[in-house]
Amino acid sequence: MSTNFPSKAAPLVLAIAAAGFGGAVGNELLQHRAHAQNAPAPAAVAPVAASTVPDFARITERYGPAVVNISVNGVRKTSAVDDDDDEGIGDPLELFRRFQQGPGAMRPREVPIRGLGSGFIVSPDGVILTNAHVVKGASEVTVKLTDRREYRAKVLGSDAQTDVAVLKIEAKNLPVVQLGDVKALRAGEWVAAIGSPFGFENTVTAGVVSAKGRSLPQEGGVPFIQTDVAVNPGNSGGPLFNARGEVIGINSQIYSQSGGYQGVSFAIPIDVAQRVQQQIVATGKVQHARLGVSVQEVNQAMADAFHLDKPEGALVANVQKGSPADKAGLKSGDVIRAVNGQPVVASGDLPALIGAAKPGDKVDLKVVRQGKAVDLAATLATSNEKVAKADDSGGAASQGRLGLALRPLDRDEQQQVGAAGLLVEDVTGAAARAGVQPGDVVLAVNGTPAKSIEQVRGVVAKSDKSVALLIQRGEDKIFVPVRLG
Repeated sequence: MSTNFPSKAAPLVLAIAAAGFGGAVGNELLQHRAHAQNAPAPAAVAPVAASTVPDFARITERYGPAVVNISVNGVRKTSAVDDDDDEGIGDPLELFRRFQQGPGAMRPREVPIRGLGSGFIVSPDGVILTNAHVVKGASEVTVKLTDRREYRAKVLGSDAQTDVAVLKIEAKNLPVVQLGDVKALRAGEWVAAIGSPFGFENTVTAGVVSAKGRSLPQEGGVPFIQTDVAVNPGNSGGPLFNARGEVIGINSQIYSQSGGYQGVSFAIPIDVAQRVQQQIVATGKVQHARLGVSVQEVNQAMADAFHLDKPEGALVANVQKGSPADKAGLKSGDVIRAVNGQPVVASGDLPALIGAAKPGDKVDLKVVRQGKAVDLAATLATSNEKVAKADDSGGAASQGRLGLALRPLDRDEQQQVGAAGLLVEDVTGAAARAGVQPGDVVLAVNGTPAKSIEQVRGVVAKSDKSVALLIQRGEDKIFVPVRLG
């Protein structure tokens, strides 16, 4: 479980006691009241309906028996200098001692792995959902129920992209959870987690939904539910319940600077998990839809450079040749604003929407290209690889000229890059502050191919606030927004 959580402060209530006023102050107060009585009444504001704390005790009593503890055993091969070795091989002195012991001590070894996690039963005949990382590399998986019965579990399948795994135990008439509707979930709602943090079985923690649709680095395709429910190692794979006792997510990750819970935890939406479960049960594997683009965030600098009305959408940095995106006519510099009518506000919305589709589905794309709206249609392909998300390399707002020393690529360099462009020989000023580096190749400026230095100067001269440079750095293509003075 990844352990990468702000504590909630108690509300501050101020009580102000009213005291009587005498003399001039009292007269002014009476006059003010008289005027207030004659003034028109202010418009009524509808009060927010009071909400009671859900009965988590009842939810735990009813559905707690369907939450299971999962323990795994396995082995992995490791070198003698593996820092993750439980026996401290990463320690310099230990490494020295092994050299002293002879070459045999330095051979690869098999190291036992053990882990704990949680899961929950979704069918009476023993189908269980958990995290893929809980059972990764396991040669033996044991499921323990709340009544202390233990079963050897079979891993029917797991999907690393969504971090969902499906287990099966041979049992009947088991207690099951009820699944809820993630679409109806709102930020601020009460939620509760049940799991086995640090091995403490059937531990209940509660909090609220902090946000929905969170996109995490390296986790494209999963619109995570963010909560402030206490989640720790061992909670992975356990259920997240709403106030009605329905499971709306699988607790998966935390964000932490200390390694422990700090108030930010993430759950996989149950509808995502259900799609994975259905495919694994039916076919034993999972297929994901692929559009074939690398995208990055649209910030204000990008919006200014591409003449967008607001900084929203997924900016296409690269289109894979022969991909559905390529066949549909998508180009670098396009900004995808909607998929099948669903808005794309942040770049992470795109992989989540594509991930909800199936290979072979046709999707309608609303695109902004050089300030104009374009409608495209793509037929999604099959891929188990994540949609790549380029890092946003935009620097902080800065002033000054562009600051690039450019030269055209020679023929050999064009063949190596695979495109025409301008090589960055030196960089200063605004471009340097934005992150452009010597050796980068400028392929386009504001979506216009960079064919000559004069052309680049012309585009920059017409730009008001910023320009967007399409840069090739090694094998990666990214847009870099450069603020102009």
